Amino acid sequence: MPLLPQQIAPVDERQAALTDDHLSGHTGALMDYFLALRAETDAALASKLPPAAGKPYPYGRCEQITRDLFARLARRLKEPATDVDRVLHGFVAQGGMVRTVWGVLRDRYFQNAIQFGGLYVDVSNDTVVVTKPKVEILPVAECGLVPVRDIGHFRVTAESYWGATIYANHLVPSLAPLLPMISASPGRLRPGMQSACDYMIALMCRDGFRQAEDWLRDGPSPPADVASALLASVPPDLRARTADGRAESLDACRWVRAAGCDRDDGWRDVRVREYLRIART
Repeated sequence: MPLLPQQIAPVDERQAALTDDHLSGHTGALMDYFLALRAETDAALASKLPPAAGKPYPYGRCEQITRDLFARLARRLKEPATDVDRVLHGFVAQGGMVRTVWGVLRDRYFQNAIQFGGLYVDVSNDTVVVTKPKVEILPVAECGLVPVRDIGHFRVTAESYWGATIYANHLVPSLAPLLPMISASPGRLRPGMQSACDYMIALMCRDGFRQAEDWLRDGPSPPADVASALLASVPPDLRARTADGRAESLDACRWVRAAGCDRDDGWRDVRVREYLRIART
């Protein structure tokens, strides 16, 4: 089965050999390299990002840190100027895999990182426990990052990591096939639809929205206070049109499945733009 976006990839013989040939003998230099890139990222982001869950940067900012650092890395590798730039450039030129990855780390929390063939490089290792080293480099086989299996796996992790309660998205039916969950974490994270990361969106599409439909059918509707808090940022044209948001959300899953929207990137992009209208508000 094809990898989903940001899914950590199995390390085949070729990637293992490329990692051994190009990277394994440079672990110390790679650590220094990524720590220097992380310092650049911190300088760019620390003053711009507000506290997450009431805690200052870098807490809770693994996505933003990884995304910023990965962009810096990509620019460096286009015009390699240092020894480590050239090592990484050579690894990629020979077919080495470099991709951002996301999943559940050690059965405890969601985490973003970067995979270099057989190496796992976490450049935001201090975003849950801020006293930990900023960067961690491990063999993929030892890193403990696994893909989210399904909605149940996501819910269990969100409940333990965020202290969240997860409800069914009966409030914004047009987005429910892709974002079937609403999370509420009192005192930590404001109510929001889950999960707008590329991996979870692709996971919902992969089975034609069937697991989304199952959750929307069986999951609890958000209580009035959670619904009110979320709807405050939802434009009227995206809200449920009737009192029965559950039925509307289920109908949305069935309609988009019949229309083949799980294979339609244009439809997906429209829904993501609708979500961003809400998130930016």
